[in-house]
Amino acid sequence: MSRKYFGTDGIRGLANSGNMTSEVALRVGMAAGKLFMNGEQRRHRVVIGKDTRLSGYMIESALVSGFTAVGMDVFQLGPMPTPAVAMLTRSLRADLGVMISASHNAYNDNGIKLFGPNGYKLSDEAEARIEQLMESQTSALLAEPPQIGRATRIESTHARYIEFAKRTLPRNLKFDGLRIVIDCANGAGYKVAPLALWELGAEVISIGVDPNGVNINTECGSTSPEFVSEKVREVRADIGIALDGDADRVIIVDENGSVIDGDQLMAVIADFWQSRGRLASNGIVATVMSNLGLERYLNDKGLVLARTPVGDRYVVEHMRKHGFNVGGEQSGHVILSDFTTTGDGLITALQIIAVVIASGKRVSEVCNRFEPLPQILENVRFGTGFSVERQEIRDAIDVGRRGLGTTGRLVIRPSGTEPVIRVMAEGDDASLVSDVVGEIVHVMKSVAA
Repeated sequence: MSRKYFGTDGIRGLANSGNMTSEVALRVGMAAGKLFMNGEQRRHRVVIGKDTRLSGYMIESALVSGFTAVGMDVFQLGPMPTPAVAMLTRSLRADLGVMISASHNAYNDNGIKLFGPNGYKLSDEAEARIEQLMESQTSALLAEPPQIGRATRIESTHARYIEFAKRTLPRNLKFDGLRIVIDCANGAGYKVAPLALWELGAEVISIGVDPNGVNINTECGSTSPEFVSEKVREVRADIGIALDGDADRVIIVDENGSVIDGDQLMAVIADFWQSRGRLASNGIVATVMSNLGLERYLNDKGLVLARTPVGDRYVVEHMRKHGFNVGGEQSGHVILSDFTTTGDGLITALQIIAVVIASGKRVSEVCNRFEPLPQILENVRFGTGFSVERQEIRDAIDVGRRGLGTTGRLVIRPSGTEPVIRVMAEGDDASLVSDVVGEIVHVMKSVAA
């Protein structure tokens, strides 16, 4: 299905350019609003959250204009994590939820993510219908003057989300005695995440909580975990937590400053929940990029690892279809469907801390469940006319797969957001993995030149 605006995770691009302009945002608001009003004669509502990017003001104003123009009432949440927007869409009985964010990207990008009334991201079909309405004569979408919507900023949502997150923990569990460093990436979680941890009793050292519109994800957050690692060592903290710009991902750092990725986090939660009879469908869902060490660890425990294409929407789709309640990505985007409809960095961190407290052990002892296999990922940027179906590229891929055999994996995939081919290989032999990736990348670059 060819689409003009929507990509693998909503609409995303360089602010004030291409698909990320006020005009496009206005059309998104009008089209999505009209679609989800379904012609019903009642007041309809949409909630809009955002992260801390400078362009968020511009995109938000345009969306508000579009939604109110077609007759929707707008609740503006201000800076809020993506999972909070999904939760509040359901809690406030909204017809639609919107998050303005480009996640872990730099400040000069932005994006628009849409959630249905159930809190789940929209289907491909719904996005296609929105695109059709965006390309139509928008004057036909406008409401009559008495039906124009109202816009209201609501302030109580921070407390609602914090209470929601805390209630995912066992009753009366406290974080007393824990020293926690949290890096909020100067992003959407900069207010709610440290406050939630403090309310639970922890001593909280916060970094990445001074957004200025242009410093989101800049030398901070889950994409730069070395900064939270350094702080953990400096203050001798028990654990470090690093969120990304919209707080739907998390990376954990142990008391030694060592980074723990999403694969290890899923292993910890799956093992703990399985021991308490809580893990659904006897396994978890992860993408093709998750380490083979995770799969072997789960298999040794009698658990399954179901793999999907890269992207949290594919993980969620598989979880919903097959009844899993734990899934996610190596990047730290973990979905715990007993609580949420999308990844939630804060709630994932709370669940990990709950396991640590229950075990009575240090984070380093709890969160290193398996030895990852050597894994190498390289990106190859390409231009117009490039194709991985070229015979010399296909031959190199075939040679690589035969070399890795049944004890390794090779994944070749295009990026969903930029003109890049990602080449990933893993196996028991680090030298072989390096050679396989190196040869395929060499062939691709020679063809792309």
